[in-house]
Amino acid sequence: MDVYLLVAQGQFTIVKQPLGFIKVLQWIFAIFAFSTCGSYSGMFKMSVECQNRSESDLGIEVEFEYPFRLHQVYFDAPTCKGGNSERLFLVGDYSSSAEFFVTIGVFSFLYSMAALSVYCFILEKYRENNKGAQIDFVVTAVFSFMWLVSSCAWAKGLSDVKRATDPEEVLTLISACEDQRNRCREVYDPKVSGLNTSVAFGFINLILWVGNLWFVFKETGWMAAFAGTYVPSQEKQPAPDSFGQGGYGQQDPYAGSQGGYQPDYGQQGGYNEDGGYSQGYEQQPTSYSNQM
Repeated sequence: MDVYLLVAQGQFTIVKQPLGFIKVLQWIFAIFAFSTCGSYSGMFKMSVECQNRSESDLGIEVEFEYPFRLHQVYFDAPTCKGGNSERLFLVGDYSSSAEFFVTIGVFSFLYSMAALSVYCFILEKYRENNKGAQIDFVVTAVFSFMWLVSSCAWAKGLSDVKRATDPEEVLTLISACEDQRNRCREVYDPKVSGLNTSVAFGFINLILWVGNLWFVFKETGWMAAFAGTYVPSQEKQPAPDSFGQGGYGQQDPYAGSQGGYQPDYGQQGGYNEDGGYSQGYEQQPTSYSNQM
């Protein structure tokens, strides 16, 4: 019952807005990225035909998989010398770039799912004081950088994996192939289309996370602060409590030593006993009358 109530209170219209819609895309493409890389397993096949046909091995299969610690992958190949065989290992350890790529994909998936839950169920708290949006922006920026680093690193690592698992390169490790009287050839190349797709998904995630920075930034309130339109309440100036403050106490330039009419504003006007109106000031004698 609580689940239905929680769903009923959710604000799922946020997924129709860029902020929520891009988060859904990040969640989906993160799954594609780490699944295509983390679930990969491949195989290639070679054949070594010795001068003595009885010593030949026409089906040497080599299997490898994520996390591509190729230096631990081995196979047995004939030496074409008395029916003996030798155990050989592939070259290279590319687990660091592959595991880093998958780790970023998994954490991106988890964070996108958590952020979607916040958007849908506690959006008011997310926008309260802009703290949630600011944290979201920082995390999004970090993931954008991590997707750039991990995608580039895995693209380089995949290039090395392809070279290390190329049957023509592996045949150079077999001593019997150095003898021109023996015939060595590749039978089956590994299919790495899934790994190529994982690199593409990595850079798609990079574009999504970088693009989402703008929509999260608009929620932080920093744009108003940069534009100078945000004024904290504690910095507001108090209103003047008398006319003597804020410029109302300036001296009348026409009042002073000059002659002429100088009204006295210190007295208030009102009605006298006879019903007439008293203006509340006394007329001063002019400077040129000399009290005649």
